[in-house]
Amino acid sequence: MKKYVIIFFTFFSTAALLSCGEDFLDLSDPNAVRADEFMQAPADVDAAVNGIYQAIRSNNALGESSSVYIDERSDDMGRNDNQSNAGEPFQFTDFSLIPSNTYLKSHWSALYTIVSRANYVINNIESVGYTDESQRSAHLAQATYLRALAYYHLVRKWGAVPLVIREVKTPDELDEVTFRETEANVYAQIIADLELATGSTLPDHQPISGKGRVSKVAALALLGEVYLTMGSNEISGKSPNEYYLLAKENLEAAYGKRTFGNLKEISYESVFDVDQKSTNPELIFQIVYRQGDQNLSSSVARNNQPLGETINSQRPATGGGTRVNLDLVREYEDDDPRKTFSVNYAEDSRVQEYFISKYRDVSDAAGVNGFGGNDHILMRYADVILLLAEVNERLGNEAEAIAMLNQVRDRAGLPLYEQAMQNSIFATRYPTLKLAILHERRVELAFEQKRWYDLLRAFTKSELVQFFKSKDQSEFGVANLQNFSEKDRYYPIPFDEYQLDPERMYQNPGYN
Repeated sequence: MKKYVIIFFTFFSTAALLSCGEDFLDLSDPNAVRADEFMQAPADVDAAVNGIYQAIRSNNALGESSSVYIDERSDDMGRNDNQSNAGEPFQFTDFSLIPSNTYLKSHWSALYTIVSRANYVINNIESVGYTDESQRSAHLAQATYLRALAYYHLVRKWGAVPLVIREVKTPDELDEVTFRETEANVYAQIIADLELATGSTLPDHQPISGKGRVSKVAALALLGEVYLTMGSNEISGKSPNEYYLLAKENLEAAYGKRTFGNLKEISYESVFDVDQKSTNPELIFQIVYRQGDQNLSSSVARNNQPLGETINSQRPATGGGTRVNLDLVREYEDDDPRKTFSVNYAEDSRVQEYFISKYRDVSDAAGVNGFGGNDHILMRYADVILLLAEVNERLGNEAEAIAMLNQVRDRAGLPLYEQAMQNSIFATRYPTLKLAILHERRVELAFEQKRWYDLLRAFTKSELVQFFKSKDQSEFGVANLQNFSEKDRYYPIPFDEYQLDPERMYQNPGYN
């Protein structure tokens, strides 16, 4: 971390910054102003906060093409190409990841870039003069939320990680913080950051002009999910049930701030409609892309489209698109409209596999270049509703859990849970309410970078090994499921980080 991260902690940015709402996706340049001279006025803080949002947009961080780090690690999707880029992306889906993988290091560095930019704002904002203190509160809340979000990804992927919450300016200061902090302490900081955000002056929901910025609902929902994860992973400090009660409290607070009644009032397809991305009431937090702009547009529609297909984009495909595992395709129940919307089969003889069709922009505005307007959805209400189903099931509140589960099934036009359990196929595949909720999250939130984390909450390390090895290898292409072992619960610490201090940056088990 010394070699690269010192740059991010010492200087704010020498690159152009992106604002977050689509109306503000314009480039500005701070002209390499020194960090200790940059934040003088609220407008400077706003630019610095925008720099954090820019960092999460990176595909090495949390951008739309960061699925290699999450979805391709799960049982939903992967790749058969084990040669491109020295085969490094393939290692994620093949469970053959090694510490020297450069994609792994890029992801680690990109997440710490978010942290470092957030630290700059958090550590310097009090010295800035504000005439409106509510504006200071909102700026600080956005920075703490985004830092918490980065650490939430880091701790779930790597476990104990360096916890840096102050601005680092010298090599000696960097050395002081370059050690793996316990998961419990990392989670404690995540909670503190999110509690600051939930108690801030952030609006419940961002207006159209603020789409892409954090809201109070986003903070409440993420805080609830974090508590749920802490309980399911038995993080020290509280009992699982205490964590689950806190999860329920915050998730219910987020759910209570929705601007619609029942989920079925919002069609599933409309959630992904590029023409409704700023107005759809189900959306909570998203990374915004600008349709038609070569630099700021989304490429998710065209990149997922294989040869011979036109459903996603006007741009003619030249490759195989993104491979969807048959294991997921067969997870959809009969007559589930989410299946035909989310996945389709490419008939071209050079492909003949299922591909992702969930993200589409065939508009003339996107054009034949495929400069799409799809936003990358990080959080929406169906996710919150199913998290509430999950936490209520864990608390033994079966009726409440089923009621939440049924909202999502009702929207999809599927039999409600009680009726579905009368179907022998459904009851055999999902014999418990826990598994039925896990199933629903899989098909509802497919390709939204949730599945791997859902599996980590649902199963212990040994259970996860059994889960993957019980799968049908023929449904996963050339990725070898037999490679999966308990070590794959965590990623390896990147080799450069480990090598700097093998004692304090010790390697995760199984990767030495």
